[in-house]
Amino acid sequence: MRRFTLVTVVLSSTVTFLIGIIIAGGLTPSPTISSAPRTAPVRGGLRTAGDAPGSVNFADVAERINPAVVNIDAASRGGHEGRRRRADDTSDPQQHEFELPHQGSGSGFIIDRQGYILTNYHVIEDADRITVTLADGRALRGDVVGSDPAIDVALIKVGGGAALPEAPLGNSDDLRVGEWVCAIGNPLGYVHSVTVGVVSFIGRKLFDASLDDYIQTDAAINFGNSGGPLINARGEVIGINSAISSRASNIGFAVPINQAAAILPQLKTHGKVSRGFIGVFLTDVTPDLQHSLKLPVARGALVQDVDSDSPAERAGVRPYDIILSVDGREIWTNEELIRDISGRQPGTMVRLEMLRDGRHQSASIKLTERPSRDQASESSPSGLTARPPAPQRLPSDPPLGLTVRELDPGFTRRMEIPRSIQGVVVTRVDPAGAAFVPAMRRGFVITEINRQPIRSAADYQKIVSAVRAGDVLAFYGYDPSLNQHAFVTATVDESR
Repeated sequence: MRRFTLVTVVLSSTVTFLIGIIIAGGLTPSPTISSAPRTAPVRGGLRTAGDAPGSVNFADVAERINPAVVNIDAASRGGHEGRRRRADDTSDPQQHEFELPHQGSGSGFIIDRQGYILTNYHVIEDADRITVTLADGRALRGDVVGSDPAIDVALIKVGGGAALPEAPLGNSDDLRVGEWVCAIGNPLGYVHSVTVGVVSFIGRKLFDASLDDYIQTDAAINFGNSGGPLINARGEVIGINSAISSRASNIGFAVPINQAAAILPQLKTHGKVSRGFIGVFLTDVTPDLQHSLKLPVARGALVQDVDSDSPAERAGVRPYDIILSVDGREIWTNEELIRDISGRQPGTMVRLEMLRDGRHQSASIKLTERPSRDQASESSPSGLTARPPAPQRLPSDPPLGLTVRELDPGFTRRMEIPRSIQGVVVTRVDPAGAAFVPAMRRGFVITEINRQPIRSAADYQKIVSAVRAGDVLAFYGYDPSLNQHAFVTATVDESR
C-alpha cells in the first residue's frame, strides 16, 4: 500500500507539472518588437478572430496595409506660421476643441506604385524639405504634387520603383455607424502603431460646414497620426486621419477617402483644386420649417442668404427660394447641392430649378471660383465679442424665453450689421423657456417670424404673445457671427 501510494503521488505530481507547463506556455507574452512590421503576405484572405462568427482579425488587416504606411518629416527653414488649426494657435477660441498634430511630422500612405502618397495638408504645409521613411527603413525625398487646404489633403510623390507597396482604397460612402475600423500611423514617434475602434459618426462638421464631411471614430488617434489611413474590416482605406478632440482621448476625425479621391485628378494635373461657387447660404427643408413657412415640398435646399455681387444674386436668386434641381438632377438636401456645385469647374453654366412662393422658377448661373477659407474669414465681421448694452426688458416675463431689444446705432456699428437690416436683437436666451432651441444665441437679429416682418419690440411682442403650445416658429434674421442671414426654428411646448 505504501508503494502504491508513493507511485500515485509521483504520477499525480508529474501530470500536474506537465499541465502547468502547457498552460504557462500558452500565456507566455510575445516579445515587444520596435522595428518595422513584418511584411509577409496574407495567405487565404482575412481570417476571423477565434470562434466569434463574423468578427475580424485586425492583425491580418495591419499585416496587409502596414507596408504601405509611411512616416513623413517636413523640415522648414523657419519663418513660416502654422495653420490656424494647430494646437498652439490662440487666435480663435472656438477652434481650440479640435487640435491637430504639429506641423513637420505625420503619416501618409502609398496609393499606387508610381510613388504617390496621400497625407494631410497641415503635415507638409510650408515645408522646404520632405523626407518619407518607408516601412522597410528606406528614407526618400518627397515632392509636393498638389494640395487642398480646404479639406486638408495633400498629394506627394517619391521614387522607389515598382517595389513600392500600395494601400487599396475603399468606398467611404458605404460606411455605417458602428462599423469596425483601425488606424495606422506614427503617433508621438511610435512608428506603425495600430489602434482599433468603431465609426462613431459620419458627416461631422468641424471647421467649414459647407465642405466638411468628417468620419468620427473612437479608434485612438494622436499627434503624428495625421495623414495616416483609417481602414475598414476588409483592409481598405476609407479615410485619412486628420484631427483629434482636445477634450477627450477617444474622439478622432478622418477625411473620407471618396472626398480625397475626387480631387486627385486636379491635384495631379494642376497642383490645386478649383471648385464652383454660386454664393448662397443654405439649409435643409426640415419638417419644422415646412410647417412654419407653409412650404409645399419636403425636400430641396432652402436659401437663407445670398452673397452680394455673387453669381446667385446676379441670377436673381432670393432668400426663401427652394432649389429643387441642378441641370435636371433632383436635389434633396443642401449638402447635395454643395457637392454638386463644388464638383464643377469655375466658368461652368448650370441651370437651377427653384420654388418661390409656390411657383416654379429657373435660373441660369455661371459659376465662379470658390473663395478660400482664409479669404472667407477676412470678410467676416470683427469685434464679435463686443458686449451689447444692458437689455431693456419687455414688460412681463420674456415670451418664449427670449429677451429682445430694438437695434440701436451703437450696437449696429460694433457688430458691423448692415444698415439695411431692421429688427430686434436677442440679448438673453432662457434654456428653460417655452421655445428654447440651442441654435438661438445672443446677438441674433430677428427680422421675421413665420415670414411676418419684425421692425420693433412691439412687433415681436404682438406675434409671440399669440402663439400657443405646439406652434412651430421660424425665426429669420441676421447672425453676426456668420455675417449671414439664417433660419432658426422652435416649437412651443406645453410650459408656455
